[in-house]
Amino acid sequence: MDHSNPYTSTNRIVSQFIPEDFGPDGDLNKPVWETAQWEEFDHAMAGAPSYPQAETRVAALWTAGYVYFGFRCRYTSLNIYQGEDPAKERWELWNRDVAEVFLNPQPERVSHYYEFEVAPNNQWIDLEIDKTKTPFNDAGWDSHFEHATRIDAGNHVWTCEMRVAVKSLGVEAVRAGDEWRLNFFRADGPGNDSERRFMSWSTIPEGKSFHVPERFGTIHFGR
Repeated sequence: MDHSNPYTSTNRIVSQFIPEDFGPDGDLNKPVWETAQWEEFDHAMAGAPSYPQAETRVAALWTAGYVYFGFRCRYTSLNIYQGEDPAKERWELWNRDVAEVFLNPQPERVSHYYEFEVAPNNQWIDLEIDKTKTPFNDAGWDSHFEHATRIDAGNHVWTCEMRVAVKSLGVEAVRAGDEWRLNFFRADGPGNDSERRFMSWSTIPEGKSFHVPERFGTIHFGR
């Protein structure tokens, strides 16, 4: 065991390089996503049980200046904040259905990372996280990340695209071969927290909070 490595997850996703940037529109059927490495998860964050009715597929792409994420989310019914302005950041968005990325471009700073959440109706929040501070989540930070969603009610699937400018993360540019740490999450379903589904790509055995950065998997920026 490598005692100098605080990370205990072996999950790994390859983000494919793309030659041109694009603006998110929520359409994951675009050719740009065809060569992406898609990962799937439907298990609760502790690893069990599984929720096939809320299966999530996720992929990543990159250019020097941006990292892109695509989510394809199955659902049975939508739990969203109704009648609100999606242009405004929504505090406590995590109390409804969301797709989430926790992203750490400086893996040596285990307790410091960035959180991006988007709901099916394109409401959003982004946060800078520093677990050495109280409170640890700073909603005053603004990445100006771009995002778009689509809801296919007939097939009970909602999709999301996110585009994050790496300079907002303190990174000058992404380079092939770089490796960061991250985890993907879904919160899904109606009711209170005891009834809702909380799922993660890289499992969190203690299963009590998404904020366990030692369980982040690896994102490898490939060609």
